[in-house]
Amino acid sequence: MKIAIVGTGYVGLVSGTCFAEMGTEVFCVDVNEKKIADLNQGILPIYEPGLEEMVNRNQKAGRLHFVTDLASCLNEVEVVFSAVGTPPDEDGSADLKYVLEVAHTVGRYMNKYLTLVTKSTVPVGTAKKVRQAIQEELDKRGSDLTFDVASNPEFLKEGAAVKDFLSPDRIVVGVESERSKELMTRLYRPFLLNNFRVIFMDVPSAEMTKYAANAMLATRISFMNDIANLCEIVGADVNMVRKGIGTDVRIGHRFLYPGCGYGGSCFPKDVKALVKTAADHGYPMRILQAVEEVNEQQKSILFRKVDKYFKGDLKGKRVAVWGLAFKPETDDMREAPSLVVIQKLLEAGCVVSAYDPVAMDESRRRIGDAIRYAKDIYDAVMDADVLLLITEWKEFRMPSWQVVKKLMANPLVIDGRNIYDPVEMAEYGFDYHCIGR
Repeated sequence: MKIAIVGTGYVGLVSGTCFAEMGTEVFCVDVNEKKIADLNQGILPIYEPGLEEMVNRNQKAGRLHFVTDLASCLNEVEVVFSAVGTPPDEDGSADLKYVLEVAHTVGRYMNKYLTLVTKSTVPVGTAKKVRQAIQEELDKRGSDLTFDVASNPEFLKEGAAVKDFLSPDRIVVGVESERSKELMTRLYRPFLLNNFRVIFMDVPSAEMTKYAANAMLATRISFMNDIANLCEIVGADVNMVRKGIGTDVRIGHRFLYPGCGYGGSCFPKDVKALVKTAADHGYPMRILQAVEEVNEQQKSILFRKVDKYFKGDLKGKRVAVWGLAFKPETDDMREAPSLVVIQKLLEAGCVVSAYDPVAMDESRRRIGDAIRYAKDIYDAVMDADVLLLITEWKEFRMPSWQVVKKLMANPLVIDGRNIYDPVEMAEYGFDYHCIGR
């Protein structure tokens, strides 16, 4: 089976590579000539554990191709996935410009039956616009070719995307015909030989499922952050609360970890888009509006703790930051809490020294030389007045606290992810602060 995937960003590249790994011949298409040239030389635009080796292996096997022209491979493929970006507009809605460009290209150059599958996260009703765009181009050509439009939202976690794709807990597919359903079943069967878990539904429901899933996870995070902030005020321990409610099978433990806010390419954008979609239909999503408000406030919590500790006198204070990416195992800094914290620290006159295992280049691209980039965790804390833990990378879990204390000018640690033990930190001689305890 041969397929094309348009867009070599996070979703497109991971999806295309994993399909190739399972024996499908894949054409990954992107109009960015430099990106395609780099990919053909084994240079990836993103960091994802295990992905680089898999790309190289499938290129050598002849199953994975990187091209700039979708029209050149339409004759060979049965399915085209659209995995292009859907950046938020100023009003929070998803920009469908690139999605519709793909649809117009397909309609302009297809010469046999195809199923166009939207894999990007798109608002409910996008499939109708995609179908209309394809049909417009066919009508211009006077063509009576048939096609189907389907929806196959991704549920990949950055940092574990390859594993998630190869061993999915479920695959959601919205289809409009038996023909496209058969194609998608055949494509996904190798992934699910032991437990076939493709959930077929109508296309609008599939489009909504993606937004609802991300909105629910974002809601759990903001809920726990709200609870954590109240715990600090009333003297409760949010870790104990989390364990207490997580043992309830109706609630579970996942996504109940308090911290300094969520970021990344999905949760912030998708919550905004769902709120906007609802508003366009005259319905206010009051819970999600609160989720977004809580998260934006939470991104500043570490700065507020620093400001409170030093009683507003931050000018010249040296701040060490461990972690820049929005989460571990990725270099993605989109909507990262670190960006908010660092900006506020710089505005207050602080001197910031930061270290992240893989996101340093991305930070240089976003922040430039406004901060100092340390060579390791110990270099970052040199002469620091305070250490902020923002991203819970594994290498931050068990540092030599004796060394850290000797290097710091002031033994103050503010933990934005609650990964350290307060009793142990006190024994090492640190003034330790965290979230919700």
